[in-house]
Amino acid sequence: MLFDPADLPDAQRLAWAYANAASRPPLSILFALDLRLADIVRSIREPLLAQMRLAWWRDELAKSPESRPKGEPLLAAIGEVWAGEEKGLRALVDGWEELLAEPPLPAATADNFAAGRAAAFAAAARIAGGAGDDTAVTLAAKRWALADLASKTSDLDEKAEVVATGLELGTDPVRLSRAMRPLLVLDGLARASLAAGGTPLMQGRRNILAAMRLGLLGR
Repeated sequence: MLFDPADLPDAQRLAWAYANAASRPPLSILFALDLRLADIVRSIREPLLAQMRLAWWRDELAKSPESRPKGEPLLAAIGEVWAGEEKGLRALVDGWEELLAEPPLPAATADNFAAGRAAAFAAAARIAGGAGDDTAVTLAAKRWALADLASKTSDLDEKAEVVATGLELGTDPVRLSRAMRPLLVLDGLARASLAAGGTPLMQGRRNILAAMRLGLLGR
């Protein structure tokens, strides 16, 4: 296991519970890398140093698997599972780098951040055999990324802007393959969060139960 599920944020931990045999390999890598990148952006106070750390990941992901340094379990797993789809993980790096901009964040930051996370989920879906879901996967992943960002944004004006960007994507549920059931859970939580103005994703018993229903039944 590349991460302890207990280390995942609550929403991702709930979603992970509904991963199946096809989606667990790519999603375990996606979630593990997402955790690493989030830690870099949130814990390193000097933006230049954080950019250097992110650039290392971007550069390594651009190399062939055999050219990457040994001794990093996550890079090794990427080479085994994500070979040929690393572009999605590089987009994830790019998305997190958007959050290093000096406040107030540029208007395009939230959209670019969401696009990076969505590209990684679209690649994970292809690896898991859900290639036909690309459009729906991208929509669901963008809504989750924006709701997640809004729920962690303390500036009220920035939060309102992120929420508005998310609501522009619509509120209709999507249909995803069984392999992408974890993303369906995240999208359900995200739609409720955005509708409530950017509240925490795991807030409200009814919302959590609705997300669990999506995980179990897909609707």
